Amino acid sequence: MTQDALFEDGGEQALRLLAYDAEDLKVLSTLTQDAVFPASEMSWQAGKRRFSLLINRFRWEDAQLAEARGRTPERVQSVLSVSDVLKVKSQGVSRDADTILSLLTLSFTPTQDGMGTLELTLAGDGAISLEVEALDVTLQDVTRPYIAPSKHTPEHPE
Repeated sequence: MTQDALFEDGGEQALRLLAYDAEDLKVLSTLTQDAVFPASEMSWQAGKRRFSLLINRFRWEDAQLAEARGRTPERVQSVLSVSDVLKVKSQGVSRDADTILSLLTLSFTPTQDGMGTLELTLAGDGAISLEVEALDVTLQDVTRPYIAPSKHTPEHPE
């Protein structure tokens, strides 16, 4: 896993993580828990075998430090991208562009042929299943962190 992407002006370090196995995916799942995104920000490029989401995620990696320093925890926009996607199925997911979806967990179930299914579980019993040739997931921040207008910290079980 790496943390090497920089913002364009060379300022603060942006988060960039790669997941190639179940342990890496657990880290990404934790960091994307409670991320929200409009249904219109889902993209599957069948020809490139890539599925992407532009998400607004809470910065869990900074939450304890922010609280200890009396700062309001921040959010950041990030791209969650999955490569080697063969098939995408959704269940209970509205395709209405104005619908806001909330990501709960990411999980991977390998199959005997070396492939597997990456499951994106959403609030409200929705799910997106990605049949993948290999587990290859990237999470990359694409904006500077900012304080959400609600200044609300989501509940996050340990």
